[in-house]
Amino acid sequence: SGAVVAVLFNFTDRVKQLTLRWREPEARDYLAKLLVAFVITGVGGLLIDKLGFKLPEVVLPVAVALLVGGVLFVVVEKKIGGRANLAEVTWAIAIAVGFGQLLAAMFPGTSRSGATILIALLMGLRRMPAIEFTFLLGVPTLLAAGPYQVFKAIRDESVTEDWGPLALATAVAAVARVVSVRWAAPAREVVAAGKR
Repeated sequence: SGAVVAVLFNFTDRVKQLTLRWREPEARDYLAKLLVAFVITGVGGLLIDKLGFKLPEVVLPVAVALLVGGVLFVVVEKKIGGRANLAEVTWAIAIAVGFGQLLAAMFPGTSRSGATILIALLMGLRRMPAIEFTFLLGVPTLLAAGPYQVFKAIRDESVTEDWGPLALATAVAAVARVVSVRWAAPAREVVAAGKR
């Protein structure tokens, strides 16, 4: 939850559009797609939680999920990366990303953002719009999931949590992510300039 706040600093143009110019048709359309994807993930996540579905977090499946995800990224990038032609998120992509994020959350070791970026690329969306939509969707998703988990821990009397270190870790994660995003920004600008 702390680290995801840095996403807002990475996509400032889109964030300004969605907050300051939300009455414009393009901004409302984008917000609606984010909302639908968030509702799919949120409602689905609550249902899964209520049903008690949880895979064991042991080393082997987590390692396999990381390995498979990494291989898929390399394969998709080589096969599709440069040929994707969609510059805007469609409704089909928004819905698929919502379900993809939900599916990834069910399997320990699977990167939610990685899985959803792959889905968007496979559906023809270009890399940067795919990354932007996925990361922006992660903001409300993780900011909702974090407090929900905290609320569950407070309600469950058998769970003992040391809240001071947890709060400190959240703050450190937020600061570290903001600093790393700011530090990486000049490198991205150099790469972008070189491609022009």
